[in-house]
Amino acid sequence: MTSDYTTDEPSRSSLYDIRGPAVVEFGAPWCPWCQAAQPLIAKALEGLDDLPHFKIEDGKGRPLGRAFRVKLWPTLIFLRDGEEVARCVRPESAEPLQRALAEIAASS
Repeated sequence: MTSDYTTDEPSRSSLYDIRGPAVVEFGAPWCPWCQAAQPLIAKALEGLDDLPHFKIEDGKGRPLGRAFRVKLWPTLIFLRDGEEVARCVRPESAEPLQRALAEIAASS
């Protein structure tokens, strides 16, 4: 898992093309909510090194976050075959993240 948010966001169509499960995390490096959630996210993703996890810096003028209707940070979008299956906004424990991961693993 990478610890930094990237400003080099993928295109929405490239996310649609991903086969299998993936996680897209929107946030900002200076956001206290995002910083507080990082240990929870790391715990939920522990052992899932092969799972694509995109950490996208969101903010004004960033179209990908708007395309996914992101309003609060961090927002994690759980995709399966390019389609949103679950979403966690400002998680306060690892449990909702683990449930969302189970959904994208079980979806077909």
